[in-house]
Amino acid sequence: MLRIAVQSKGRLFDDTMNLLSEADIKVPSSKRTLLVQSSNFPIEVLYLRDDDIPQTVASGVADIGIVGENEFVERNEHAQIISRLGFSKCRLSLAIPKGIDYRGVEWFNGKKIATSYPNILRRFMNNKGIMADIHVITGSVEISPGIGLADGIFDIVSSGSTLISNNLKEVEVVMKSEALLIGNWDMDEEKHSILNEMLFRFEAVRSAQDKKYVMMNAPKDKVEAITQVLPGIKSPTIIPLADPGWCSIHTVLDEKRFWEIINKLKELGAQGILVTPIEKMIL
Repeated sequence: MLRIAVQSKGRLFDDTMNLLSEADIKVPSSKRTLLVQSSNFPIEVLYLRDDDIPQTVASGVADIGIVGENEFVERNEHAQIISRLGFSKCRLSLAIPKGIDYRGVEWFNGKKIATSYPNILRRFMNNKGIMADIHVITGSVEISPGIGLADGIFDIVSSGSTLISNNLKEVEVVMKSEALLIGNWDMDEEKHSILNEMLFRFEAVRSAQDKKYVMMNAPKDKVEAITQVLPGIKSPTIIPLADPGWCSIHTVLDEKRFWEIINKLKELGAQGILVTPIEKMIL
């Protein structure tokens, strides 16, 4: 049995539960129980505060954990990064009141900065040669300048709407963060085997993200031209149709270039283009 520590609430919790669900790992949805077991996969899920996860994994209370990179770096526990998961992205930034004329990080010399991430901030300031008063608080860091508690803040920024609502502006991005899968260094062979199966499923889910399965009919004399514009995984599948002058072409397209490529296909004579989402993809 493999034990995974996950955040008990918030955006990272939602994203983690979605990933487990898409990987067909069924976990009870009740948040009242600290430790729950999957009904169809040999794992148990331990719900914790995000800042407790790095230590829990490093100490071996949990074998693996999903945690924000910001918390992992801040806590600096002895655990390994197994995989970057690509979701719950944010950044850790310095912000100050909007009306201030900011000309560089030197502005923070002698200033008081409120933060929940003192270790990351202290390293950044030391590297820049800045002497600032770091005021450690938990909770609503963004209100600190407005109530006179600090001159600026160092906090998580996602959309930036929280800064705007508190009349702040982002002036320095110190680090970027995303969800990490971290692990204890001393897992046994059985746990590694379960972990590898989980990683295989996660990769199948991630490979399918932003991908579309596309089917179209095309004149046979246009097949070569059409395949030249298709950036498929390897090569498209071509199937003869009842009409000897036509065939069906199947491929996978990245959503980022989808409309650009579809327009080219139409210009080359493709018809009856059918597009479906991909749930999982094994490469």
